[in-house]
Amino acid sequence: MSSNKKYWKSVEELENSSIVEALRNNEFVEEIPTEEFLGNAEALASSGTSRRDFLKYVGFSTAAVTLAACEGPVHKSIPYVLQPEQIIPGVADYYATTVFDGFDFANLLVKTREGRPIKIENNTIPGAKFSANARIHASILGLYDSMRLKEPKIDHKKSNWSAVELRIKSGLAGAKAKGGQVVLLTNTLASPSTEKLIGEFIAKNPNAKHVVYDAVSSSEALDAFETVFGERALVDYDFSKASLIVSVGADFLGDWQGGGYDTGYVKGRIPQNGKMSRHFQFESNMTLSGAAADKRVPMTIANQKQALVQIYNIIAGSSVPVSLDEKFKAEVVKAAQQLKAAGSKGVLVSGIEDKNAQLLVLAINQILASEAFTTVGTRQIRKGSNAAVAQLIKDMNAGTVHTLIMSGVNPVYTLADSAAFVSGLKKVDTSVAFSLKEDETASISKVAAPAPHYLESWGDLVLTKGTYSLTQPTIRPIFDTKQFQDVLLSLNGTPGTFYDYVKANSAGFIAGSSWNKVLHDGLLVAETGALSGGSYDFAGAASALSKSKADSGLELVLYTKTGMGDGQHANNPWLQEFPDPITRVSWDNYVTVSNADAKKYNLSNEIVANGGLNGSYATITTADGLKLENVPVIVQPGQAVGTIGLAVGYGRKEGLKEEMQVGINAYALYKNFNNVQSVTIAQASGEHEFACVQGQKTLMGRGDIIKETTLEIFNTKDAKHWNEQPMVSLDHQEVEATTVDLWESFDRSTGHHFNLSIDLNACTGCGACVIACHAENNVPVVGKAEVRRSRDMHWLRIDRYYSSESTFEGDNERKEGIAGLSSSLSTFNEMEKPGDNPQVAFQPVMCQHCNHAPCETVCPVAATSHGRQGQNHMAYNRCVGTRYCANNCPYKVRRFNWFLYNKNSEFDYHMNDDLGRMVLNPDVNVRSRGVMEKCSFCIQSTQAVILEAKRQGRVVGKDEFNNACACSAACSSGAMVFGDVNDKESEVAKLAESERMYHLLEHVGTKPNVFYHVKVRNT
Repeated sequence: MSSNKKYWKSVEELENSSIVEALRNNEFVEEIPTEEFLGNAEALASSGTSRRDFLKYVGFSTAAVTLAACEGPVHKSIPYVLQPEQIIPGVADYYATTVFDGFDFANLLVKTREGRPIKIENNTIPGAKFSANARIHASILGLYDSMRLKEPKIDHKKSNWSAVELRIKSGLAGAKAKGGQVVLLTNTLASPSTEKLIGEFIAKNPNAKHVVYDAVSSSEALDAFETVFGERALVDYDFSKASLIVSVGADFLGDWQGGGYDTGYVKGRIPQNGKMSRHFQFESNMTLSGAAADKRVPMTIANQKQALVQIYNIIAGSSVPVSLDEKFKAEVVKAAQQLKAAGSKGVLVSGIEDKNAQLLVLAINQILASEAFTTVGTRQIRKGSNAAVAQLIKDMNAGTVHTLIMSGVNPVYTLADSAAFVSGLKKVDTSVAFSLKEDETASISKVAAPAPHYLESWGDLVLTKGTYSLTQPTIRPIFDTKQFQDVLLSLNGTPGTFYDYVKANSAGFIAGSSWNKVLHDGLLVAETGALSGGSYDFAGAASALSKSKADSGLELVLYTKTGMGDGQHANNPWLQEFPDPITRVSWDNYVTVSNADAKKYNLSNEIVANGGLNGSYATITTADGLKLENVPVIVQPGQAVGTIGLAVGYGRKEGLKEEMQVGINAYALYKNFNNVQSVTIAQASGEHEFACVQGQKTLMGRGDIIKETTLEIFNTKDAKHWNEQPMVSLDHQEVEATTVDLWESFDRSTGHHFNLSIDLNACTGCGACVIACHAENNVPVVGKAEVRRSRDMHWLRIDRYYSSESTFEGDNERKEGIAGLSSSLSTFNEMEKPGDNPQVAFQPVMCQHCNHAPCETVCPVAATSHGRQGQNHMAYNRCVGTRYCANNCPYKVRRFNWFLYNKNSEFDYHMNDDLGRMVLNPDVNVRSRGVMEKCSFCIQSTQAVILEAKRQGRVVGKDEFNNACACSAACSSGAMVFGDVNDKESEVAKLAESERMYHLLEHVGTKPNVFYHVKVRNT
């Protein structure tokens, strides 16, 4: 069999809560207020209303929905008097660009319609290795943020750019006259033109210096690499070249060192010729990397440091004393021995914020001669220095900084000791903040200078050594903004614009190519040499690291959430409503605690009668007495005992709509840029209401949703064993369910027939597909209260399932073999509780586009029907909102518009203002209230591909459809592949023939056009 595990979604479900069981079988968790539209319930009962009266009420609701639909967005179009040559109405244009905001980076194509950027796509030309994550896909909405800083302000009063430049020049002159410092405080720039420009500024102002500040620091890893290799950079690991991966506290599938490692990682995770890579993960918080690991060991940071020394001892043949807990030693030794045996095919990474730990990482990979560890093409996306930032704050408070010019940073919000920065800022004569919004820092600076969005800007980037990328505007500046670089040019007395400066400076990077070609492609890749490593006392680093001891109390581990990152996008409703891949909670950050610690400190979660998740509040107190009060609690399976987790990026107030001012500012605990702090935790009064989607749309308790097996079984057993087919009785004979049909099938072998393949081995749960679907299909944001009521509108969800590492049947057999009290005690102590360290599987679920769709047979008005090309269609203007289709759908993928989310002050998100609505895709209807909606396989895009091929007089190219579906186009790991299954040369057609292929709930007989691949674990 593929699996005999028990899968569960939450601790409450694992513990067999009666309310969970009741909710599982309840289609609508709240009573439907039918009396509001059918009149008084008692009157109806006494009138003897029968089923024959049903159509009267259908007629009533039809009229009501028709009237409500008139509230939809209707605009009169004004034709061009003189149509711009570059713009053809109804035809999308694409611009290649590259984004780097100091935290996230990617090579992009930007889709525009009638001059409006409306969607982010991945640039797929050779060399474009960095794909957009969920935050970058959502960043296009930031362009149309009505809370943006629209014009310059001086002393909190509206001003103009001439006055701003005059004020800065006055500050520079004053600093020179008084002998004060001039400081440029920026995020990591990774822009050779900007860095050259800053160098010219410093040459003209010898009292000036440049300080680089990263809100989430990688300074310890940078210091270690600079010590050994002489360059302040990070290693760009290539996980595709590793057969064994050992991670000690590095969430490399998340935001560690900027992320973007999933593409290479997944190449080794698909079983090919009986082989796949093996992955050990030692960590405290449950992360995306831990969820993907074959063997995950939860442990404190103190134990992780000792584990790293133990691994170094085995790899280097050293004998540094180690004080590692005995319960972890066997797993650490096992990982180290396998790593040593793997040699150049092994790699070790670590996220421990300690220079000595990072030195050991460099040493281990050099000894292994790891192919995945390369100093060719180092990452240039983190350059911050903790020491330089600390010195700046001292200088500001000492009164030696006269003029401070900031760009791309918000230290008042992100610094742990922001009070010291604020007090120092008051002593600075001229403070200037270039910012998209009037944020915490800009609001208290003397000059607030509005910066353009990256889609309105020119620039160049070297994300990795050997690459050169261009950033180009896709729209004219919407507001009175100016780039930081253009102001620097003016201050330097350099004529021209930053565009001119970048174009002139590019000559040194694009030799052998041309400006127009690089601008068209978005980037240029050139060869670069490897750095030679210097000698260092690595044994001394191991000895120093081994002396580190665990602090008393709990370890607080700060991290960045997949949706929110460092907090730059806090005013983005798409990201606020995006459910965290692990906890499945949106609109919040929270402290994660293990089940054991939750019981110890009397903290809990519970599912209440309406299906919502509630949790305790906690007070977190640091060793020096700093308190964070009323922090919501999530009991997180897999959290290491003795540790708690808390995400930064929340708790912002300035420059945000009221609805987006959610969560707790965890940066306050980021003392000395250390993401691990010793704290105590105590229960606080009250109960927090979460918006958690994992308990919703549960597929009504059906099993065999996830199919998985081990690599050993996959290699040694027949596919019918690990990919078992459901059987039914036909004429008293057992036959495969997929061979039995209640319906007469159509011939679907001619024309296009669309299928979507989803490989559970490749899906990391990153959620880029969810946001891409939001952008492409005008999916509305409903807010926390509605999400809590099971009314989220996501067309695509990524279910997260936990499972025990050993089968429940195996546990039962072991318990039945207990003999006597002593045996009972020892056996139960050895048996691991499933909730302490579960395995995790992610499963994207959208409309399955069933060829025999249950929704189509129950719709009384034929609003949903099947298309010739395999898509399940929705005619919105026919739908009367009976929701029969949702009730009859076994996959729970249909969404009902309870309200009008467009132009409704009750839902004050991007669809409630004219600027925010500019992001809407004109090819997709904005749905009004009272109708069902769901995934359409992006029918507008598939038809555009067909029409373009027809216009050019050719057949559709192989795999040309893959980029037509928003989710598959956004998937950087290749987990999703979309295409025409009738084209036997297409990738999706080949995947459909795989032995790992199965359909969700095959025994139901719906014959979906979405298929999955059995998950294989290399345990």
